[in-house]
Amino acid sequence: MTSRRGFLAGTLMPAMFGRRALAQSGAKHTFRIEGERFLLDGKPFVVRSGSMHYPRVPREYWRDRMRKMRAMGLNTLCTYVFWNLHEPRPARFDFSGNLDLAEYLRQAQQEGLWVLLRPGPYVCSEWEFGGFPAWLLADPAMHVRTADPKFLSAAARYMQRVGKEAAGLEIARGGPILAVQVENEYGSFGKDHAYMQAVRRMIVDAGFAGLLYTADGSGAANLSGGTLDGVLSVINFGDNANLERQFANLARFRSGVPRMNGEYWCGWFDHWGEKHHTTDPARSAAGVEWMLSRGISFNLYMAHGGTSWGYMSGANSGAHYQPDTSAYDYDAPIDEAGRPTEKFKAIREVIRKHLRPGETLPDLPAGSPPTGAIPRFELRQAAPLLARLPKPRKSDKPLPMEFVGQSYGYILYRTRLAHAVKGTLEIDEVRDFAVIASNGRMLGTLDRRLGESKLDIDVPAGAALDILVENMGRINFGPRLVADRKGIVGKVTLDGEELTGWEIFPLPLEEPGRWPFSDKPVRGPALYRGTFQAAAPADTFLDMRGWGKGVVFVNGRNAGRYWKIGPQQTLYIPAPWLKSANEVIVLDLFEGGARSLEGLRDPVYRTPV
Repeated sequence: MTSRRGFLAGTLMPAMFGRRALAQSGAKHTFRIEGERFLLDGKPFVVRSGSMHYPRVPREYWRDRMRKMRAMGLNTLCTYVFWNLHEPRPARFDFSGNLDLAEYLRQAQQEGLWVLLRPGPYVCSEWEFGGFPAWLLADPAMHVRTADPKFLSAAARYMQRVGKEAAGLEIARGGPILAVQVENEYGSFGKDHAYMQAVRRMIVDAGFAGLLYTADGSGAANLSGGTLDGVLSVINFGDNANLERQFANLARFRSGVPRMNGEYWCGWFDHWGEKHHTTDPARSAAGVEWMLSRGISFNLYMAHGGTSWGYMSGANSGAHYQPDTSAYDYDAPIDEAGRPTEKFKAIREVIRKHLRPGETLPDLPAGSPPTGAIPRFELRQAAPLLARLPKPRKSDKPLPMEFVGQSYGYILYRTRLAHAVKGTLEIDEVRDFAVIASNGRMLGTLDRRLGESKLDIDVPAGAALDILVENMGRINFGPRLVADRKGIVGKVTLDGEELTGWEIFPLPLEEPGRWPFSDKPVRGPALYRGTFQAAAPADTFLDMRGWGKGVVFVNGRNAGRYWKIGPQQTLYIPAPWLKSANEVIVLDLFEGGARSLEGLRDPVYRTPV
């Protein structure tokens, strides 16, 4: 059982006094646990939190979204911290621009929001590799998310750096952080308490001195595996759950502590090739009503989902591999473009009924960023993807992407066939989508989602055999995440005979503008370039219908993945990315599709047939 002693942590003014009082520098107050209640400045306090992640929202829009969260009735913001973004190379850290964690937390405080901080090192979140940096997989002897000393050393270095950014913003030090989460839903993964204790120690050693908590499902195995003595335990569940049963499960495991839902799933995310998820606003609001009427704290997951730009969307792996879409709208109360929805209104009205005496809801901020249409424009220039290859790594056998120092994007494997062959090409594991070609002629594709590993081919003697593999996102949940290396994993055979003598070309596609574009027609995977004018830039959704599969770059920024199988058919482009004259580059793996684009005011989702 968890100790009932109070956890001191200091803080801020009660939320009723508003944004200006909250922003006062140096104000120190108390936040602690007393029995089954949270106390803020000695008075009962119910955490009304919502998740929003700084890398998924343009920095220019942080305050707009925060103000909408306050207008919905939330008093707290919850965010993960993303290791793979902050340490893209070992010991090389980045907390600048959209990754300025400390500024994000300061803005939350200035906008009247407390903070629940979830630094990981594992975060899940439908995020690439659950937030772990891909370079961890370059060492075949390293075991992530375990007590392996190599992994713990790397994680502790990262956590120390997070502490330098954020530990000084805990509530006892005049900042907004109420509590810090230890790991994330570890009970759904394992039961190694030595590992969990090590994560707890690294968080404390990084300078965090306030309230710590864990979050898990309410099942007995989840709670026994993921919790720690002396650390508050909260539970996660969705708006379709039996709430009474969820908290009864928690009470059987641990009683006499505050009840809190650490993730109230009021929406859901999408996988490529599956349906677009929405949930009933009334059902989501009913769960909030049930919790508030009983004084139970909660965290909406998500309050605002935003976008997993670039290569940062992750994947699930149950019966088969399920890559996530770039859109992380989540059917949240605030949609991908930052617009309040019917779910927002329903939850706001419930919260309004449960305000503390003297507390009022702020009005919605005026002048919400608009969305706008962009007239259709042509992408007239093109460049074959394989027209610009780096110096290859030579290897007798194919090597995974991580073993050649690459984290994201595409990778090309090339060998030459001494004899003409008409037979079956087989790859042990394609991770995750492969285009097979010979001398520039496409032979077919292999899709990990569908369990495909074989392709019948007919190749003349002396021909080059190319296998272009796309990393669609590392698994972010479950036991298979620990070794989800990308590219080709294992051997390649042709009619049972192993192919050797490979050239391996990393294609992270970080600078697409350097490809040799021209007006000449192209074949196979290619980059297409065009421009459009925007006299008054506004948020827009690029309509990718008619294209095949690939990624889109707008003024050099990777806007994410598209795929004709859906359900996502558009890519959200925020106005801060745009200027009067704009360049768009589209990588498409297939031939014969559309070569023009337009911007829409709203997203398009299509449920696959």
